[in-house]
Amino acid sequence: MEMQWVLVLHALATLLVVVSLLCGHWPIFEGTFIERIHFFITVGAYDYLTRFVITAFGSRGRHLLFSVEHYCCERPNPILQIFYLSIVGVTYYFIAKSSFRYIPGYYVDGSHRYLSMVGVSVGGLLFLLTSFSDPGTVNAENVSQYASAYPYDNIIYVKKFCSTCKIPKPARSKHCKICNRCVARFDHHCGWMNNCIGEKNTRYFMAFLLWHFLLCLYGAVVLGLILACQMKQHKIVYILTTYYGIDSSFYSLAPHISQWLLASYNTQVLIIAFLTVVSLLLAGFFGYHAHLCLTNTTTNETFKWQDYVSWKTKLNEAKASAAALKASLAGGVVTAPPGGERVEKMNAYDRGVLGNLGEVVRPLSERAPFSRGKKRA
Repeated sequence: MEMQWVLVLHALATLLVVVSLLCGHWPIFEGTFIERIHFFITVGAYDYLTRFVITAFGSRGRHLLFSVEHYCCERPNPILQIFYLSIVGVTYYFIAKSSFRYIPGYYVDGSHRYLSMVGVSVGGLLFLLTSFSDPGTVNAENVSQYASAYPYDNIIYVKKFCSTCKIPKPARSKHCKICNRCVARFDHHCGWMNNCIGEKNTRYFMAFLLWHFLLCLYGAVVLGLILACQMKQHKIVYILTTYYGIDSSFYSLAPHISQWLLASYNTQVLIIAFLTVVSLLLAGFFGYHAHLCLTNTTTNETFKWQDYVSWKTKLNEAKASAAALKASLAGGVVTAPPGGERVEKMNAYDRGVLGNLGEVVRPLSERAPFSRGKKRA
């Protein structure tokens, strides 16, 4: 039972760290301990490491640390791609080694040996498509077409010039300093894919998230059915209730069954816990990006709108305070300043749910008007 609680606490701690790392900067966690953990992991820990390296190794250590940082964070590199492939390969290896001998079983037929291979292969294909497809690179040949496809809203996008690419910046585009290129309908640079997510490969990225969520869920369910089959074959419930006199209720049986599973099938239990945590994270990521797609917004635009609304709100409050002060001086009565005009997000690119979804599935650059405009240019 002590080992059971250790594993539960370990899983909860892992989940807390992963959620804090990946989601701690979200507005919903502002001011919470999750945001503080995120700050420590992303900023504080590195600051302490830098101080330690400089103290222990001097300028050479600092130069080496900054070189590693530059390679890992400021230029394309395959580190996270290799890490992803390693996770998938090692997880599948342990599943096959520990559980394939129980297939077929009472609840799981033999086809799942091959379905699991197909599932992992499709996931790998989506990974390759997202990693190596063009995200929508803007260059001198297509910049005018992208400028026509995405007009400026004169709120968060105004006419600008990219000094690096030497071309005008179409609305919704951004110059990625890691890839060193301008990307149309830029969402974010994904280290796991070693590629930008933009106009042309958002559909592959969404398919990747959805498929891996379903794949992790499928793996957890099948492994759970395998364990249920082993319980049935070994008559665990019957033995516990008949020979040990344990009540047949769930709360009475659960601790003993958990102890037996951890003692006999600890590998499968740990893999189920891992797949469950990953599937929840993937579900959260997919849900977030699905909301962005259905509202025709990108991650980059989300931060732009946050900055704009914050700036505009402060500006309106300053104007309201100035107007109230002027009125009070003129009338001789000091009044409390009003809160100012409410600032709302006005998304000029929202075409309705179906139109927004169609723009992701079939990007504007792949449609006939864009192609004809390119030929005329």
